[in-house]
Amino acid sequence: MALSQPTTFNEEWNDERINSYLNRQAPAGEDADFNVLYVAYKHMRPSDYERFLTAFTAQGRNLQAINSQGLTIQQLISQHPSSTEFLNVLAKF
Repeated sequence: MALSQPTTFNEEWNDERINSYLNRQAPAGEDADFNVLYVAYKHMRPSDYERFLTAFTAQGRNLQAINSQGLTIQQLISQHPSSTEFLNVLAKF
């Protein structure tokens, strides 16, 4: 049996860790900007996501990028029941 890392909560994310999400590779056929927005959303808390979006937009990247189903990140996560904080963060940009 493989050992796994212990679960940690409320761990402070440094800028290096947050910015590493900017370099994630998208699967074939998926928009690179949408992919990093979605992966960051899945892994970050709203406060970390806001810091991520600051770096994302500073690079001139596209907040309106769409996935293969034609949805923006806002449209996709608005379907999730606990996405309100993330949608509030996105509305700042």
